[in-house]
Amino acid sequence: MGTITCGFIGLGLIGGSIARAIRERIPDAVIIAYDINSEATALARREGVADLTPASIDESFSACDYLFLCAPVQKNDENLNAVKRVLSPGCLLTDVGSVKTEIHRAVKEAGLSRQFVGGHPMAGSERVGYVNSKAVLLQNAYYILTPTDEVPSAKVEAYLHLVERLGALPLVLSCEQHDYVTAAVSHLPHVIAASLVNLVRDRDLPDGIMKQIAAGGFKDITRIASSSAVMWQQICLTNTANIRNLLSDYIDSLVRIREELDTSDQNAIYELFEGARVYRDSFSDHSAGPIKQSYTLKLDIADEPGALAHIATLLAQSAISIKNIGITHNREFEGGVLLIEFYEESSVDRAREILSDRGHTVLR
Repeated sequence: MGTITCGFIGLGLIGGSIARAIRERIPDAVIIAYDINSEATALARREGVADLTPASIDESFSACDYLFLCAPVQKNDENLNAVKRVLSPGCLLTDVGSVKTEIHRAVKEAGLSRQFVGGHPMAGSERVGYVNSKAVLLQNAYYILTPTDEVPSAKVEAYLHLVERLGALPLVLSCEQHDYVTAAVSHLPHVIAASLVNLVRDRDLPDGIMKQIAAGGFKDITRIASSSAVMWQQICLTNTANIRNLLSDYIDSLVRIREELDTSDQNAIYELFEGARVYRDSFSDHSAGPIKQSYTLKLDIADEPGALAHIATLLAQSAISIKNIGITHNREFEGGVLLIEFYEESSVDRAREILSDRGHTVLR
């Protein structure tokens, strides 16, 4: 692959992370970026990520080999009209949205189907904006490609190889398959997590005891409820049918569980948990997935002065960066459980080895 020119319409968290990955993995690439937030593009210029930052979607983008639509989903139609005027015939147009069917429909209406391959890097962060973008965000993350029926296979293959060069894992699906799959493993879980948090909020005792003891497991399984409300509102309003159908199936399963509880069906209740355990344990430990993985490690710690500082010092001496750290009190343990969050998966393995060698009990 020779020198390529990549354009970005929108330079937020995802667009910025892709641009950074391109700059890191393909240093001689030319990157052109436009964003309504001029501070983002100015920072990209200062950091050497972007080469050109035009003030609008202008003729600069006609030089692009790849053009990424990275603005909010609701802006895509408006941006497509501007892009159509400057897009060269050889350029591959793509996007980064979490729902694919609607952008495919808009691209078809714009007459750009022969140049479009939808894209969805399944990575994210609780933070937003270019300032929080990182090249490592794409590393080992699934990057789903949804080509149209009209786009030449050579363009799909070229894009697939570009994604691989950026450290991501390409996976080709139809836009319909994508929206169904992500509704099940990403969109519905966010709906469930939000509704579960709201249930606890609404059913808590007057003294707030549920909130007080909601650390640990409850906080872990509802972590994704802290995601952007605006983004998930838009996802629910664009992938509505898939989410609704799967939500109906989930409600049916909850009704069955309630009936099994009413009848004290021991076998069914056991199978609920055993079947889920077996299937979940068959999942790969690979970090790729639609819901951002948290790189964490738990260990038993004596609840006494200096214990936390000692562990933090051990990790610092081994040049292991800590993203977050804190003690969770739990009646199962005499002291407390120290929860350490890291920036990278490799840091978890190194920290486990170091702490175990020094006699600390690392929990599963």
